[in-house]
Amino acid sequence: MKKNILWIIFSLCTLFSCTEKIDQSARYVFQDYTITSYLETHEQYSEYYQLLNMVPVSAISKTTVKQLVSARGNYTVFAPTNEAIEEYLNKLHAKGIIETPSWDGFRDSITLDSVRQVIVYNSIIDGGDNTHAFETNNFPIANGAELPLSTMNDTKITVQYGDSTDWDIKVSDAIVDKKNRDIPVSNGIIHAVHNVVAPDNNSLAQYLTNILGGRKEGFHVAALMVEAAGLMDTLSKVRDDVYEKLYQEGRIPDYTSQYGYTYDTNACAPEHRYYGFSFFAETDEFWSNAIGKPALEITLDDVMEYLEGQGVYPDATRDKDYRQENNLLNRFITYHIIPARLTPDRLIYHYNEMGYNHTTGNLGVAMSEFYVTLGKRRLLKIYESRESNGVYLNRFPNLDNRRHGTYHELSCDPDKEGVFVGETNREGENNIRNAIIYPINKLLVYDDDTRNNLGRYRIRFDMCALWTEMVNNDLRCSTIQDNKHQMVAIPNDNMYRYLNDAWMDDHTYFYYSVGYMNSGWHNYQGDETRVHGQLEMTVRLPPVPRSGTYELRYSVTSGSYYRSMVQFYWGDDFDNLAPMGIPMDLRIGGNERRTTAGTFPSGIGWAADTDDDDYNAELDKKLRMNNFMKGANLYCAGNPGHSVMARNDEFSTRRILLRQFMDPDKVYYIRFKQVLDNPNLQFYMDYMEFCPKEVYDNPEEPEDIW
Repeated sequence: MKKNILWIIFSLCTLFSCTEKIDQSARYVFQDYTITSYLETHEQYSEYYQLLNMVPVSAISKTTVKQLVSARGNYTVFAPTNEAIEEYLNKLHAKGIIETPSWDGFRDSITLDSVRQVIVYNSIIDGGDNTHAFETNNFPIANGAELPLSTMNDTKITVQYGDSTDWDIKVSDAIVDKKNRDIPVSNGIIHAVHNVVAPDNNSLAQYLTNILGGRKEGFHVAALMVEAAGLMDTLSKVRDDVYEKLYQEGRIPDYTSQYGYTYDTNACAPEHRYYGFSFFAETDEFWSNAIGKPALEITLDDVMEYLEGQGVYPDATRDKDYRQENNLLNRFITYHIIPARLTPDRLIYHYNEMGYNHTTGNLGVAMSEFYVTLGKRRLLKIYESRESNGVYLNRFPNLDNRRHGTYHELSCDPDKEGVFVGETNREGENNIRNAIIYPINKLLVYDDDTRNNLGRYRIRFDMCALWTEMVNNDLRCSTIQDNKHQMVAIPNDNMYRYLNDAWMDDHTYFYYSVGYMNSGWHNYQGDETRVHGQLEMTVRLPPVPRSGTYELRYSVTSGSYYRSMVQFYWGDDFDNLAPMGIPMDLRIGGNERRTTAGTFPSGIGWAADTDDDDYNAELDKKLRMNNFMKGANLYCAGNPGHSVMARNDEFSTRRILLRQFMDPDKVYYIRFKQVLDNPNLQFYMDYMEFCPKEVYDNPEEPEDIW
């Protein structure tokens, strides 16, 4: 359901833990209860029940929230008890927001209405007609992770786990009753909570400003650097209000048959265009130990002196113009921030890699993600393996990457262990609306060692990591199963330029298909992007880590009969990109060339691996002569647990698009144009790879199959 909810007029502080005795009364109910009838018949929710009848669903509607949750649907309700609401009013009184700790204590009706909305809007998730409400056994298992749908207040519910006698689950700091939870009613699920769900709603910029203004320890030194580098305006962005207005006015259409296509054409445009950030920040404890002063006494001069002493960014300028991109402090702090809001369970996207157990979360082979940082564009590697015991930045271990290896860590040299990502604190004021801060206790620098290590490995980047809007708007690998979340229509530039690193003309129709758990598609992480129409699309590529010759590769699955044929262009001059070879036929697979007119032999020399490794290596060489490679052995061709790896799947191949010298200080683009007349055909995208020459053309150690 699309709702035009007013932004809350002011942000209210999250409540402290409530010490009331947890109600252990019977929780069993009949299925013919609705949410409202259940609440009405249980006195402990009487205050909350009255609020539901006072708060409208939007500023332009007379319908109340009570009427909304009386109707058919799939609502998840975190219902505060009377004691929880009383405690909330006490907190407002202690902060001077109201004169007395009661509903009569409000100085004006605007504040009163806002507080009512805070309590009600933050307590309800509307799952729509096709989505189930959330029981606790469906909550994400990682501490600090979020439920996939937003509340009526357009905020996310954060889940925390504990093992105390008082609580075992909190949602955005509200204790979930140990017995009165998972209460099934005809139109959803009710969870009794012992605090009002009321996150602060601060942006990262406001959070850091509060740290500086209140001289709070934790990330004070990091906040000093962010402010000095002039990043506060950037980090204050929460959502694109221009897009919001266009969507509400119906000027961002869904993709339907009106576009004249007949295959997979029903897709929903994103409701929002949010901004998001992940900030990997050295703690004040780190800076205090490194510099030898209390954190609150550390100045920018102290930081600059320390960084210079460590030999950090020796080619950077050393003056006090911290906002300049090549300034030492600017280059240092911007490398700590990526424009993607990654929750703890999404630092690495786990899905169909070899050995991963989707049910238990047990890890399989080593996995990496690559993102481009703020400021001067540089790569940040995020890594996790079963052996690493956590997530690391820029870790380069020794992997068992033999043909018959396991692709698990064998060891890690001390100078390549990387920076460990600590557990984020998302309680109270730390639950930031547009960002997540991860503590680190080791200096994070894009130095020569990091660049050289990156330049010695194949860099595989999922297209959705390149387009961070897919992450920030919960489009990438959504766990919500309805069509709205599983088939997404990204607007072209004529509608609104949604993707910052892509340009699409008026005849380009971009579809993102999640394929979560039930598609059986032969894709990395299950998802894929497809572009229809007489398309022309340009993509800004990530930077390479160091100067040298690289192969740019492109993953294709050819199982569909609706793949297309496109001409690729590449270069660093956006307006004058050079064509790369002849048009690429995406219909060609290992054994077949599938077209709408029929199936034909592909003739590229593909064959499945045998027990003869010399024969397998010779096959790889023949494929490369045709600019083909087998799929990566890292993931399976299908849903999690499938036994056939992409390497031995005839429909999964990699195409070598080009071999070119690349400069890390240049921005490169790739453009593709449809060369066939049928607008129903698809240009397909999954992931790309940069592979340095010393990897793909190494006579002593051939490139691994993973």
